[in-house]
Amino acid sequence: MGKKKGKEKAVSSNSVKAREENQQAVVRATLDKEKKTTTPSVVKIKLSEHEALKNFEKGKRKNCVQIWIKKKTLEYEKELRKLQIELLKMQNYIKAKGMRVVMLFEGRDAAGKGGTIKRITEHLNPRGARVVALEKPSDREKTQWYFQRYVQHLPSAGEIVFFDRSWYNRAMVEPIMGFCTDEQNKRFLKDVPLFEEMLVKDGIKLFKFYFSVSKSEQLRRFQSRENHPLKQYKISPVDKMAQELWDQYTVKKFQMLSETNRTIAPWTIIRSDNKKKARLNCIKFILSNIDYEGKISAEELKPDPEIVISGIDELKYMEENLLRQDELPG
Repeated sequence: MGKKKGKEKAVSSNSVKAREENQQAVVRATLDKEKKTTTPSVVKIKLSEHEALKNFEKGKRKNCVQIWIKKKTLEYEKELRKLQIELLKMQNYIKAKGMRVVMLFEGRDAAGKGGTIKRITEHLNPRGARVVALEKPSDREKTQWYFQRYVQHLPSAGEIVFFDRSWYNRAMVEPIMGFCTDEQNKRFLKDVPLFEEMLVKDGIKLFKFYFSVSKSEQLRRFQSRENHPLKQYKISPVDKMAQELWDQYTVKKFQMLSETNRTIAPWTIIRSDNKKKARLNCIKFILSNIDYEGKISAEELKPDPEIVISGIDELKYMEENLLRQDELPG
């Protein structure tokens, strides 16, 4: 009898302990649920460019929250602001002197061409700075002289024109995607140096930029665009084939540089895996090549030689590594 009562007492105490543990588990689950519903989820917010710099020295204010900004972001915004002021000086000089300036922005998809143009033109007077980003040619335009649709957008006195992709579509995209014949591609490569020589000798200041992005970085940017609701318009069927056709674009790039990099109209290569460095150094190159009034020191406008490469140096590098595609920059 004593053993039986001892067993019953043990069972009873175990069941009480189990009930207490169950109750505690229920309480913990309830608290966790309440915590999840009352604690706001972390929202990732990206500040607009210049926003951090604008509020950096304003101190604590009512109805404001404190946030952390990377030092390199502030340094970038300070540098960009300084260069954008210089761009305004340059534009005023171009207008006063009646200069005509053309800037071509070429490169692989997602290389950063549009973002750089945006930062250059952000504070320029739109009456003297135009961005030209043409759609595919119409049926009527297909029957015209190839350069005809571009000629009508060339600048008048005091104007700067930015071509977000240009007549060089016929050097890379069109032949690879089958939008032109081999004969049309070859004829273009023979004609374009003569066409650009005419422009320069007529007094047009011509810049030709090729933005070079690596294959892995291009893929990362494509994935970012697909997942970003405000950037999905940038993705097209042609873009999606860029990774598959990477090597073909490399060969066409080499051919384009070989045929069209001339002393009178040279190419400038911008390494653009780091977008911010690419933007700043592209602007520095432009400013250092126009002698406007009130320019800051040459040292402040000196481009980084690791970011800005001459067309001839790019050609030499590609010649040395043409058989090793994975060694070549985009």
